[in-house]
Amino acid sequence: DELLSDSFPYKEIENGVLWEVEGKWVVKGAVDVDIGANPSAEGGGEEEGVDDQTVKVVDIVDTFRLQEQPAFDKKQFVTYMKRYIKLLSPKLEGEKQELFKKHIEGATKFLLSKLSDLQFFVGESMHDDGTMVFAFYKEGATDPTFLYLAHGLKEVKC
Repeated sequence: DELLSDSFPYKEIENGVLWEVEGKWVVKGAVDVDIGANPSAEGGGEEEGVDDQTVKVVDIVDTFRLQEQPAFDKKQFVTYMKRYIKLLSPKLEGEKQELFKKHIEGATKFLLSKLSDLQFFVGESMHDDGTMVFAFYKEGATDPTFLYLAHGLKEVKC
């Protein structure tokens, strides 16, 4: 699943194991199209028209069709991370694998410290073995911050 693109800049944290990406609430569906017609000449008035269905969405969730998952308690989260590490480690090569193994514990502790504030997302296909995306609100923030497990992402050049 596509979870991120280069149009969303990221900052590496926790020794590069996590990427931090700022999301934004945006209004979707508010489209005002001027087709050049004169409503009064066309027999319509102000009441006639399209009932715009506007909705506020988070840009990253909407763009990549992320699917929110139920929150994890500490035990479930640790179980998820152990399984994730076990599945991902053999897929990483050389230096990447060493860095991942060296720093994943610190990143896991960082995520655990925020566990009660996290929202959990998976990609559109909701694949069991895929990486998870985490979102939380920094203190005083109105827009969410997303956290990605960097080693679980595969760069694809278009």
